[in-house]
Amino acid sequence: MKIFVESLDRGIWDAIENDPFIPKFEKDDVFIEKPWSQWTDDENKRAKFDCIAQNTITSALNSKEFFRVSKCESAKEMWDTLKAAHESIIEIKKARTRSQARRKRKKNKKGVNLCLMAKREDDVSSVSSCTS
Repeated sequence: MKIFVESLDRGIWDAIENDPFIPKFEKDDVFIEKPWSQWTDDENKRAKFDCIAQNTITSALNSKEFFRVSKCESAKEMWDTLKAAHESIIEIKKARTRSQARRKRKKNKKGVNLCLMAKREDDVSSVSSCTS
């Protein structure tokens, strides 16, 4: 996804990794959001990156994933929501794999399955070690 988005414009990926760009000006040592009508062309372009990023992300999603991020207000929020969801899915898959591996090892410790496999393959040395 990063490569595709960066191929469009690096500013779009920046909007995904960071919060959206909001033009501001300083008044009495306080930063105030600029009214839209006062944005420069460059500020307008940078602010659009978040909209383009949101569109790009949602265009790549199935309906289940789309509804997961549909209430997000920025591309960064969407991306963080998707990352959190998929990281937990990956952790669940890893836990299942570890559990299956433990069950296999437990089964193999009994010796029965290994001996049956050895007999099928006519491995005499393995069979004799299983019968003793």
